[in-house]
Amino acid sequence: MTDESASLDPVELGAYFALIEVGSLLRHAVELQLKEAGGLSYVQFQLLAALGDAPAGSKRMTDLADGVVYSRSGLTHQAGLLESAGLVTRAPSLDDERSVTVTISEAGRALLATVFPGHIDVLKKLFLAPLGPDDVAELARSLTAVRDHMRSTPPRSAAPRRRSGGRPGGGRPAAGDA
Repeated sequence: MTDESASLDPVELGAYFALIEVGSLLRHAVELQLKEAGGLSYVQFQLLAALGDAPAGSKRMTDLADGVVYSRSGLTHQAGLLESAGLVTRAPSLDDERSVTVTISEAGRALLATVFPGHIDVLKKLFLAPLGPDDVAELARSLTAVRDHMRSTPPRSAAPRRRSGGRPGGGRPAAGDA
């Protein structure tokens, strides 16, 4: 006996597979464009764009990890690469000495300005070209509803840290806040 709730109808399955394929194809094209135009990885671009869009160009590492749904350790590594390239700075948070704040630099803003035109071109040609304005509005509405539903359960990157009794420092990572 099969459980109906454990299966998808053909339309649901088709929507799911189309979403996966569209996401993969778009991400591949965007990654190529970002690498060619600015030497950036997809995640590095996400971080710079999030910082560029933030008030004062700064965010806490944990907020960045949640926003881009990336592991804290992976984010720490990526932020370190961006810092070494002079695209961001990291400093202890003024609100919480255990947190690290990342701020986009002028060089980071300049790099975003360099990669954005090509990024927008890829999005328009691959993602938006086959859609009319009403289709884009409906897609935005649908994806926003799905995103908001999924965000109602925080991603692992945003989950509270578990304290382990065996680690020095009360279970906090030795470096960074991510």
